[in-house]
Amino acid sequence: MITPRILAIVLAGGEGTRLAPLTAERSKPAVPFAGRYRIVDFVLSNLVNSHIHSIYLLVQYKSQSLIEHIRRSWMLSPMFPEQFITVVPPQMRGGPEWFQGTADAVYQNINLIEHYAPDIVAIFGADHIYRMDIRQMVDFHRAQSAEVSVAALPVPASVAQSFGVIEAEADGRIRAFLEKPANPPSMPGRPGYSFASMGNYLFDAEVLVDALTEAARQGHKDFGRDLLPRLCTRRHVHAYDFTSNHIPGLHPGEQPGYWRDVGTLDAYFDAHFDLLGMEPRFNLFNPSWRIGSSNYQGPTPKIVRAEMDNCILGAGCLIKGAKIRNSILRREIVIEEDVELDECIVMDYSVIRRGARLRRVIVDRYNDIPPNSRIGFDAVADAARYHRSDSGIVVIAKRNHKDGGAAGEPPRYL
Repeated sequence: MITPRILAIVLAGGEGTRLAPLTAERSKPAVPFAGRYRIVDFVLSNLVNSHIHSIYLLVQYKSQSLIEHIRRSWMLSPMFPEQFITVVPPQMRGGPEWFQGTADAVYQNINLIEHYAPDIVAIFGADHIYRMDIRQMVDFHRAQSAEVSVAALPVPASVAQSFGVIEAEADGRIRAFLEKPANPPSMPGRPGYSFASMGNYLFDAEVLVDALTEAARQGHKDFGRDLLPRLCTRRHVHAYDFTSNHIPGLHPGEQPGYWRDVGTLDAYFDAHFDLLGMEPRFNLFNPSWRIGSSNYQGPTPKIVRAEMDNCILGAGCLIKGAKIRNSILRREIVIEEDVELDECIVMDYSVIRRGARLRRVIVDRYNDIPPNSRIGFDAVADAARYHRSDSGIVVIAKRNHKDGGAAGEPPRYL
């Protein structure tokens, strides 16, 4: 079987309003995750590990942080012209409008598809945490003679209202695509579960171009709301069951088919704790399927007389006489004496001063937490000073590094 020519288009313009204040100055795909990553790193790693190296990254909302991260972290070999990760802001080729939806974003860049002339276009989102061998989905797409394939995951029907839901035959052929339905249909043979779209699609290139052109004439802007429901009645559209995707190198205790939508503060917070423990649900160490990110060249961490239990510690941190439990600390953080952290996420270049106590707190970049602070213990006081989620997670918004509080000399991007 001839290897198809594949072009990937990553939709990375998400505003991420439900992640505010983490998205006050950056787009959702640029939000830091775990000890050294950004959310966008997961989809890019999946593509590159799947030997898909021709990638356009469509950006829009507060994109400078994301653009700088891609420039510093994701340079593919310039020796081969078909190996590239190119950031594409709105070009406004058809008028003065910004991207009006997922399908409109691709339509506004249809010239890139026509110029590259692929056999298959992979359209993937940039705001989920997961590993996926996309070549397995490509093989499925071709074996089924599908014209469109939609990556899908069984989810409890009780939460399916938040997704695009697929109504499929037993063989996976899609009869209908319902965007966030009030009464999600159950999967064949699995009552209580619905087939939820992951927002990742494979299109035969000609089918995609025709569908986008027709949608533009009719004013349709979105894949889930507009294009896919119409294509299901006209084309061979198939659901690819993500649980059948196999990744090499998984560790004992890992959850097969791990996938998380980290679109809310609670989901983002909870996903971090899937990384902790001796047998985490999602193990970031997998030499057979690496997650790439920045090539940070700072020092290794230093710990002096500290007590740490079940933590992830980034490079360049200095921990002095603190007690830290069930927490994730990113790079170049200073934790002073007599500090106690419990279930916290502390982002780059922050300082936690002597005697501070933090519980279930997200500290964004460049913060300087004053001595003897108490955060995460008094709901009324926390809500008056910071953003507090419904479940009680406190978020301290990012500060400008010029305001002080940096543990080291920070890079000049957000």
